Amino acid sequence: MSFSLFSSAGTELFLRYIHYFAGVIWIGVLYYFNFIQGEWFKELDADEKIKSSRGVAVRTLVPRALAWFRYGALATFISGVALLAVKGPAFGSAMFQTSWWAFIGTGALLGTIMFLNVWLIIWPNQKIVIASAKQIAAGGAALPEAAAAGAKAGLASRHNTLFSLPMLFFMGAASHLPAQVNPEYNGKILALILIVIIGLLELNAIKGKTDTIKITSIKGVVHMGILLTAILYFVIEFGIQKL
Repeated sequence: MSFSLFSSAGTELFLRYIHYFAGVIWIGVLYYFNFIQGEWFKELDADEKIKSSRGVAVRTLVPRALAWFRYGALATFISGVALLAVKGPAFGSAMFQTSWWAFIGTGALLGTIMFLNVWLIIWPNQKIVIASAKQIAAGGAALPEAAAAGAKAGLASRHNTLFSLPMLFFMGAASHLPAQVNPEYNGKILALILIVIIGLLELNAIKGKTDTIKITSIKGVVHMGILLTAILYFVIEFGIQKL
């Protein structure tokens, strides 16, 4: 008797399961930070009677949420790389001329940037914010760099929310949205165009402001995420058919 789970297809399914599970944790906490906690913090800041509750939350709740957040991102990234390593060779040398690669490659690029934002920008800066809150609770002064660190973490988090909408779309589209492909299309030019568009947005995540691309509010980041998804989709469709 054989078990299908212990086959190559089963290995792919197992990796996909881990990828989905970890991704739900990661993106779920990302949306919690941006859609729920951030708005709650604004209410606390506006009311002096309960403003101190923010410090309690930063010292106790935020570190727990950030642990699930960053390790969810790590597990999603590792399982995604493993999944590509298992599934990619099945296409052979023609993989880079498929719509699957155009879609999954775009989703993977966005996901990789989001993962790097978590570990290289959001987490290091949030550690400063948490340390400052703990120092205040102990009777000391706030760390002078805490405000700037919080702004940097918030900016990267907002961009990750923006990137998450097209990332999820293209991850799903890779296997569930058949597209016409010119077998001779120039994948290098298409990749360069996509990298430039996404790279400019990531540059804004590192050095810019949330109001530069209108992602300060929840409504704004959702609308801009949908717009970015549409732009990238039409660029890919045009690229795989006409380039």
